[in-house]
Amino acid sequence: MERPNAWKKYSDDEKKAVFTFAEEYKAFLSKCKTERECVAELKKIAISAGFQNIHEIIARGIKLKPGDRVFADNMGKNLALFIIGSEPIENGMNILGAHIDSPRIDLKQNPLYEDTEMALLDTHYYGGIKKYQWVTLPLALHGIVSQKDGTNVSINIGENPNDPVFGISDLLIHLSAEQLEKKASKVIEGEDLNVLIGNMPLVSREDESDKSKEIKDAVKQNILAILKEQYHIEEEDFLSAEIEVVPAGPARDYGLDRSMIMGYGHDDRSCAYPSFAAMLEIHNPQMTSVCLLTDKEEVGSIGATGMKSRFFENIVADIMNACGNYSELKLRHALQNSCALSSDVSAAFDPNYPSVTERKNAAYFGHGLVFNKYTGSRGKSGSSDCSAEFIAIIRRVMDDNNICFQTAELGKVDAGGGGTIAYMLANYNMNVIDSGIAVLNMHAPWEIISKADLYEAKKGYIAFLLNA
Repeated sequence: MERPNAWKKYSDDEKKAVFTFAEEYKAFLSKCKTERECVAELKKIAISAGFQNIHEIIARGIKLKPGDRVFADNMGKNLALFIIGSEPIENGMNILGAHIDSPRIDLKQNPLYEDTEMALLDTHYYGGIKKYQWVTLPLALHGIVSQKDGTNVSINIGENPNDPVFGISDLLIHLSAEQLEKKASKVIEGEDLNVLIGNMPLVSREDESDKSKEIKDAVKQNILAILKEQYHIEEEDFLSAEIEVVPAGPARDYGLDRSMIMGYGHDDRSCAYPSFAAMLEIHNPQMTSVCLLTDKEEVGSIGATGMKSRFFENIVADIMNACGNYSELKLRHALQNSCALSSDVSAAFDPNYPSVTERKNAAYFGHGLVFNKYTGSRGKSGSSDCSAEFIAIIRRVMDDNNICFQTAELGKVDAGGGGTIAYMLANYNMNVIDSGIAVLNMHAPWEIISKADLYEAKKGYIAFLLNA
């Protein structure tokens, strides 16, 4: 069963719209490389589009009515947007759920040290990565340092053309005979992902003649002096910092025909951004429309900002109460009666590695939004396995709105697998299906998507919000 290629259906005007939306997304992807940066940027856009903070609405005692647009920010790492529908929320919501964290490398709490007059940062990788892919690349530092007085210092070094970049060294080929005998999982060990950040010692001119007064760990001390001067950060402040090591540089057009985008964080921002963009184009829906952007998916959706927390459930309760229609029973009905797309990326068929995919059930570049009846691994472990009836609804919505879509599995049955937030939403007994965009190089520092798939995703999300 072959699905059509989206590029073939576009008029000149439609193709222009595809490329215009791709430019918007590239700008977002280049600017927002952490979950905090995503929330800050999208919240700013949402406010300019008429969304109001639900907590301010509650504080002012304002009653929500159909058409109102509100948002909730959870610890700067989750964002939930609601457009109140004409139907009572008890009857259900149409929900787009995606995550805004991506595989990366995090600094440890006590990261800075010196070895052989080189200053380095100790790290702990986050999410599933092939560690060897992260060496010899230009890397940037993004994040915040939270100080004892309650202020946060923002860190973003390596993105401006005038900024320095950082990196993780690799063994030269001339001396790597033993290294090359290792398994790929052992070529670079987790404790060897140390980021090189300096080589210049701090020199005290006053003590230059007295060798006994030479500064200990002078390169490290020089780095600390720079941090103190430029960011007002002491070494102890690393204890309360969240600093992420990510690839340096912007998202770029990929291919001579510029049909693709190469960038860091397509998983899962290539689903999060179209979900958010779809909400901006929704007005006065019948069912309450929701865009839920979560954190910690790459490490199991745990913690206060992961999907396993009560954040979403609590915010729905607040929304219903602000509509004047809350009870515990009605909240349970609202969640159970909802429909959701667990929007996460899928593995694109790669002609360089055809053996891990089953061609009839693989996702292909340019063939539109991908629906996965189930994800999980091997015996569908960890999936929610969507019902046939809900898939039929999705087919109708996509076909009625001329959306190019395809169905896929994440590789051959015993090749591996993966998961999304779908099963956590399904715990509320709502209808959920995995959907998203096909990605090459998934979880690598630089991933690749098709611009046509990105555009079809936004259109498909709009159609779902209005018609599911």
